Amino acid sequence: MAGEQWGAAVRLLWGPPVTPARGPRRGLTLEGIAAAGVGIADAEGLGGVSMQRVAGELAVTKMALYRYVPGKAELVALMAEAAMPDPAVALDAALAAVGDGWRERLGVWARELLAGFRAHPWLLDATVGARALGPREVGWMERALAALEGCGLSGAEAMDAMVLLAGHVRGIAEQERAMGGAGGPDAELGAVLGEVVRLRGEEYPALAAALASVAEHGGQDQALRFGLERILDGIGLLVARRVTS
Repeated sequence: MAGEQWGAAVRLLWGPPVTPARGPRRGLTLEGIAAAGVGIADAEGLGGVSMQRVAGELAVTKMALYRYVPGKAELVALMAEAAMPDPAVALDAALAAVGDGWRERLGVWARELLAGFRAHPWLLDATVGARALGPREVGWMERALAALEGCGLSGAEAMDAMVLLAGHVRGIAEQERAMGGAGGPDAELGAVLGEVVRLRGEEYPALAAALASVAEHGGQDQALRFGLERILDGIGLLVARRVTS
């Protein structure tokens, strides 16, 4: 059952503080354990994280760590919760500044979510698939859905709109990670394609024309904004349809 599969992680993320039933306490806390894991992941990626490594960082035995966290899946859940920006800090003031417009609020949401992935790129790996979600991640969902309240969308449509936005943000973050940071994946791709066009441009006239236009008029490294605006345009059409129906 799903509840049994994720029950331990849910209890760690949402339940009262954990006190081991036996053995020396050694001053461990879930916050300290998560912070140790986050430090390793920031330096080496999620693949560098193991119960043994985290125990070593905390100067305890792996068995002592298991008294607090039953396994790596639960450890990663705690790390993701610790690394996700607190929406009350990262979002609420910015949302208040843009007012009640759903479009502006979702734009803030998307940009701040990208900032979170940029700060901890391994979150892209830790926040996929069916898993237990912590209070911070659920808080991000709540704010996106709240931005769409009163727009006439069904619950399913609002959820799908949120997933669509998050997918666009994740795609940009994945490109940036592959390129080694937030330094312009469009420009890197453009440089590669420019060489292709230089050598074989006659075979790809549409591509050559597009790159020539970019060189003349600019417009690269705006993939986040361009995709975000087009997604919001589409949501806006659906909102308008619901309002007039």
